[in-house]
This record gives sequence, structure tokens and C-alpha cells, in this order.
Amino acid sequence: MSKNAMHIDFAPRSLRRTLFHTHPALLALGAAGLLLCVGAAFGGWKLVAQQREREQQLRHIQQRAAAMSARPVEVARVVIPEGQAAFVNGAILQLNLPWRELQDAVAAATPRNVALVAMEPDPRKQVLKITAETKNSDDMVAYVAELKQQETFSGVLLTRHEINDQDPLRPLRFQLEATWITR
Repeated sequence: MSKNAMHIDFAPRSLRRTLFHTHPALLALGAAGLLLCVGAAFGGWKLVAQQREREQQLRHIQQRAAAMSARPVEVARVVIPEGQAAFVNGAILQLNLPWRELQDAVAAATPRNVALVAMEPDPRKQVLKITAETKNSDDMVAYVAELKQQETFSGVLLTRHEINDQDPLRPLRFQLEATWITR
């Protein structure tokens, strides 16, 4: 249009006239805004539906929990045969033996002139049976006295001794019982 042109429009106002005179970019922006509003409304509707579903699930779980806590839980009674119980208890006693402490106490008390032959623990009585050999009875008595000095043992008792005639060196074989202290 030229500078002096005059714009005269006598048509009555209507939606069609307004849309015709609106810039296309503004129309596109309006359409995009409308689509965003519709998308947000749809998303909100879905969130509300999910929330209702979760609330229903929570109510269902609470009802089940209340029903389960209301009735007593039945525990099946298992009868363990006495032999099996004794075996299991014996195994537990064996596993709970203070092996390291017992071995350290015996090793600390054993001189070079005493040979250990066997160590047999009896966990029920808390007694360690020791079989050893030495050349003479003086070494045997000294060994028993040394074991009595160990803090691990509350008492040491010589139970048996004999000379091994089968061996050409004729060692003195002896057995003793050392009662250990539980800590």
C-alpha cells in the first residue's frame, strides 16, 4: 500500500473476519498453545487415573495385611529324633571348641624332650585327653606341672603311664586329662 492509501472496512465484526485479518504466525502459535493445553489435560487425567489405581492397590494390600495379622500364624511342629538331636548338638560342640587356645596352651607347655602323640577333646566334659611320650618319669612329672601352670586349664590329671617295651628306646608313654576353662 502506498503512504496515502486509506484502509476502509465496513464489514461487520465476526469470527471469520477476525481470523482473516490475524497474522498466520499468531494463528500457528494459538494452535500450538491449544495442542499443549490438550496434551497437559490428557497427561493430568492419566496421572489422576494412576493415582487412583495405586490408592486402590494400597487399600488392597492393607486389607490383606490386616487379615493376615488378625489370624494366628501356624508353625509346623517338627519332631526331631533324639539320636539326630544328639548328633547335631555334638557337632555344634565340636565346632565351638576353642581349638586355637587349646593348641597354643599345649604347645607353650610342651618341652623338646616330650613328644605329643595325640590330643582328643571331649567338649561335653571340657576335657582334653593328651597322649605323650618322654624318656623318663621326671620329664613326665615336669610336663604335667607345666600344663597346670597354663591359664587355659583349670586342672591337669595324670591318668595312665607305661613303658613301651616294643620300642628299642623304651619311651615312657603317658596319658593325662586337662580340663579347660570356657571363656
